[in-house]
Amino acid sequence: MRPTRTALVLAASALAPALLMATPSFAADTAAPAVTTATATAAPQSSDDQSPYDRMSEEELRAEIERILDRPESGKAVHREGTKALEGTADDMRAFLKNGYRGAQWEDDRVAIATILGKPDSGVAVREAA
Repeated sequence: MRPTRTALVLAASALAPALLMATPSFAADTAAPAVTTATATAAPQSSDDQSPYDRMSEEELRAEIERILDRPESGKAVHREGTKALEGTADDMRAFLKNGYRGAQWEDDRVAIATILGKPDSGVAVREAA
């Protein structure tokens, strides 16, 4: 195998797990549904507006974030933002799971790509693919 193909295979192998698992999975919704009371002035919420995280308890949110942090492909930005969310409120944890995780994973992916491009044995095909 030529060196450029080897470098391309290595780059694809290194990035595949991060790119394939770039979005959080949803924890099983085994908790009993929360009872809500509606007032006459409250607008009904459609199920399209809510994510599964809106129905999770604080313990379930915490468990989901800890599961993400335990992944071997979770980088420094994911750990930083996830830890910050765990130290905050339930709303902070929901915000991390809805949007913050993707942004932190994007940052980690960019660092991984820059690291691969910075290696002296990165070939032209790897640079073009990145």
